Amino acid sequence: MKRIEVKLSLPVVAPLLDVIRELGDGLRERLAAPLTLTDLDEEFRDAWVAELLVAQSGDVELLLALFDGEFFTEGVVAFDEENAEMIVRACAAVRLRVREHFLLPLGDEALETGEVDMMKFAEPVRKAFMCYLFLATVQELIIQHLDSSILES
Repeated sequence: MKRIEVKLSLPVVAPLLDVIRELGDGLRERLAAPLTLTDLDEEFRDAWVAELLVAQSGDVELLLALFDGEFFTEGVVAFDEENAEMIVRACAAVRLRVREHFLLPLGDEALETGEVDMMKFAEPVRKAFMCYLFLATVQELIIQHLDSSILES
């Protein structure tokens, strides 16, 4: 089984984990990408949303679990074929929430290119933007890993 181990700077990543935890709490109660399923039976829709919330919460918990005691002693997180898809989904959910809560004024183009003068923004927005970029980088690493393993099989 392929595995990616990434050494991260603890002083840089630790504050970003606070953003992930804070927004992750809200992801237990509300989908990152809300569904508008007006043509479905209300009971069926509620059951489906509840199931999606459970999955989303589990994904975010798995993401946060990567940053455990071992991370705080060694600064290393590991991604493998078993957790990769869930981590990518969790990163996407948190990034959507970061965008919604902190980064809407920046616009999609600035967020995708990363070309932002962060010194113009207050500390919470700067931290949120760095978290957004960090999670995008995690997603890119995992996708590259998955692509290479697909090519080799």
